[in-house]
Amino acid sequence: MDFRLKLLAGTLAFAVSAAGYAADPIKIGVAGPYTGGSSSMGVSMRDGVRLAIEEINKSGGVLGRQLVAVERDDEAKNERGVQIAQELINKEQVTATVGYINTGVALASQRFYQDAKIPVFNNVATGSVITHQFKAPEYPDNYVFRNAAHDSIQAPMIVEEAVTRRGFKKVAILADSTNYGQLGREDLEKALDAKGIKPVAVEKFNIKDVDMTAQLLKAKAAGAEAVLTYGIGPELAQIANGMTKLGWKVPIIGSWTLSMANYIDNSGANGEGARMPQTFIQDPDTPKRKAFIDAYLAKFKPKNNRIDSPVSAAQGYDSIFLLAAAIKQANSTDGPKIREALENLQTPVEGVVMTYNKPFTHDNHDAITAKEVVIGEVKGGRVVKAN
Repeated sequence: MDFRLKLLAGTLAFAVSAAGYAADPIKIGVAGPYTGGSSSMGVSMRDGVRLAIEEINKSGGVLGRQLVAVERDDEAKNERGVQIAQELINKEQVTATVGYINTGVALASQRFYQDAKIPVFNNVATGSVITHQFKAPEYPDNYVFRNAAHDSIQAPMIVEEAVTRRGFKKVAILADSTNYGQLGREDLEKALDAKGIKPVAVEKFNIKDVDMTAQLLKAKAAGAEAVLTYGIGPELAQIANGMTKLGWKVPIIGSWTLSMANYIDNSGANGEGARMPQTFIQDPDTPKRKAFIDAYLAKFKPKNNRIDSPVSAAQGYDSIFLLAAAIKQANSTDGPKIREALENLQTPVEGVVMTYNKPFTHDNHDAITAKEVVIGEVKGGRVVKAN
């Protein structure tokens, strides 16, 4: 009898232990800038991720396990991003990481996920090279994925808007000195060259610069009919404000970051009319988007009921559902199995940017194509679809 009781007790203990193990949460790293000039993108992305995780967990989680976000502020600094990547991989032992707002931080940090064979999901950073950093044959498998419109999509759209639709033949480029700005500037020059146009001025500025007078005077003297930009909100606002100070107003057409709240708010009336590519505009034009917008506004209560960076929030939200679908399909939290599932997703994933139907292959890790991107315009203190 004692033997049977001991056997029963041992069996129960094993069952309890196994159940506890099965219920361990699935850790997802969330890395982005939650302070500083890039924070409107980072916080919006993080909150979109939080909303998705909350919805998934309410529905039972993934593989019967809850998702847990392990959030870290990379401050838009490359060296901080590297530290965080190592911490999330080695200490937190995350199943995957989502985030990366800044191209430079992504390029510096994602190599650690590649080496560890852990998927990393860029849901905001747009540098064209990001998903091509680890190419065959040196790297047979690539662990870097993205659901943001990369700059090889955006730059031709910017040029198409400026040159073809609006007829400007003399354009200046103002780009910041970061990897993001300079890689974007290269993409713009390539897109202009394809139209047989050379920019009349190409000027650089630094993060935290507050006076763009010198750059704008060169563009004006060169006869620029429009200014094409690659930068982030605070400095882009200085471009718009600088134009007003000079009494020189030409259209600003640039990358998606012209939709950032700290561009719109810091430039005020001076920033009106700026146009940019967008994967998502805060417009409840489908039931899925309405539900997302309503839930986001109710939970996070942003000022003026305006999401600071709608693109970042939407892409952050969608990245979690894509990742969850892959974990479910793989029936595993093993990195190589999740990568294989992402490359061959069998079930469409309904997101707010789009419905993702086999968005990735082994050789293509960019989910967004040009057909998902529209041109937005700053109007009345928010971004709307351009006419």
